[in-house]
Amino acid sequence: MTVSLHHIVVDTTDLPGLARFWAAVLDWRILSEREREVVIGPAPDAAVGICFMPAAQGKAGKNRLHLDLNPGPGEREAEIARILALGARRVDIGQTGTESWTVLADPEGNEFCVLREKRTLIS
Repeated sequence: MTVSLHHIVVDTTDLPGLARFWAAVLDWRILSEREREVVIGPAPDAAVGICFMPAAQGKAGKNRLHLDLNPGPGEREAEIARILALGARRVDIGQTGTESWTVLADPEGNEFCVLREKRTLIS
């Protein structure tokens, strides 16, 4: 028996608004939009998507799970500027200033990181 990840679920007080923000950030599409659920993904047959579900109240406290975004080569600062223009904001969760990532929050305050360019070790 095996199991695979299907959706990451995010509770939100603004289903369409937060779904559209993340679809724009990730360059994904709205795949399904219902009264109590909006699903985004890169394609209808993608292995994993993000599902937005209604929450009765806003976020309280620091996330216990967050997304790390990996920009393309040489695009980190431009991607941070683009994401900020979409409605994200910079947040301080105790960074020292020497990190290789930048912490942002989506319009509902969910923290996520934009990483430095990913480098792989290939022999």
